[in-house]
Amino acid sequence: MKRSKTSKSWMKEHVNDFFVKQAKKEGYRSRAAYKLIEIAARDNLLAPGMTVVDLGAAPGGWSQVASEKLGVSGRVIALDVLEMAALPGVTFIQGDFTEASILAELEKHLEKYPLDLVISDMSPNITGIGVIDQARGMYLAEVALEFSVERLNYGGNFLVKVFQGSGFEEFLRRMRTTFNRVVTRKPEASRGRSSEIYLLGLGKRN
Repeated sequence: MKRSKTSKSWMKEHVNDFFVKQAKKEGYRSRAAYKLIEIAARDNLLAPGMTVVDLGAAPGGWSQVASEKLGVSGRVIALDVLEMAALPGVTFIQGDFTEASILAELEKHLEKYPLDLVISDMSPNITGIGVIDQARGMYLAEVALEFSVERLNYGGNFLVKVFQGSGFEEFLRRMRTTFNRVVTRKPEASRGRSSEIYLLGLGKRN
């Protein structure tokens, strides 16, 4: 099967991408690791001893970064519908985050530990139909926010990927009612043409 011009051009860009090369060189599982590295450094998100939940974790780039920063006293609980190879210091749950049984398993791991930070890089399976893809993306962001509202410590933080478009402003308003401060982040490793943006809720309100 021949590749389309679009997929060929994407592959060429991907192979030549600075962050792809850097990830290979430094041993990160994905270029996305550099998005979290930049945001975490700017906003002082990760510290030793924290408990972090990573939603949509596979292949594990964000979990790697979090685990490195948290050290042996910290905990990273990662979740994805896709398989993810084991990482030191990371507990992985495979399953659909929107299913009650998977959510219950995740919450079991949090019984003894207050939750300091939720990070979500979840993306829907892209159909190519803009309205559907946007709705699916916002749904995943809303589910992640709902979980954060329920489980985060007071004062805890929430970092989520969203796509600008329908539903974005409403979601932003809801985040502003949940956190003391909400900021937008577009890290250097996020491709300029992409509509993705990261919203960071700082200090969950009591």
